[in-house]
Amino acid sequence: MSNEKQVEEQNEEVVEEVQTDAAEATEATEAEVSEEVNPLQQENDQLKQQLEEEENRYLRLQADFDNFRRRSRLDAEAAQKYRAQSLVSDILPALDNFERALQVNTADEQTKSVLQGVEMVYRQLVEALQKEGVEAIESVGKTFDPYEHQAVMQVEDDEYEPNTVVEELQKGYKLKDKIIRPAMVKVNQ
Repeated sequence: MSNEKQVEEQNEEVVEEVQTDAAEATEATEAEVSEEVNPLQQENDQLKQQLEEEENRYLRLQADFDNFRRRSRLDAEAAQKYRAQSLVSDILPALDNFERALQVNTADEQTKSVLQGVEMVYRQLVEALQKEGVEAIESVGKTFDPYEHQAVMQVEDDEYEPNTVVEELQKGYKLKDKIIRPAMVKVNQ
């Protein structure tokens, strides 16, 4: 029996060695897998981070492009809406001169007929400007508005409320909703 015990002890030793070797092999395999997985995991994490950064960059570029497209559209609309602004600004002094010419009092018929012609040209010019959206700014009797009026004088008049336009010295004009030239006015204190 002693042989049997020896064989059993040897078997147990062999089993222990096999188990130890198996445990060491498992640990080694796990370490190798861990060593292989760890760089792969890091690379995967880096790729995910790069993808996220690229997606954010793409979204920012898309937003910038949408903003550019919107600004371009608004600029084009404004250019179309106010296309006559430069021309109107250049014509307003001539319109002022027509108004001054029409205020002249005449006695003879020849001068009256010339003034009638001037008045016809003036009306045509005003109608053409109105078709483009130009309007005269109403001033007399209105409350002073610094966006529409330019106060050049102040007077004291009991007939008017304080801060009211008393007299218009030069007409103001606006193109659609934009002030081209404010009206020069006298304002009651």
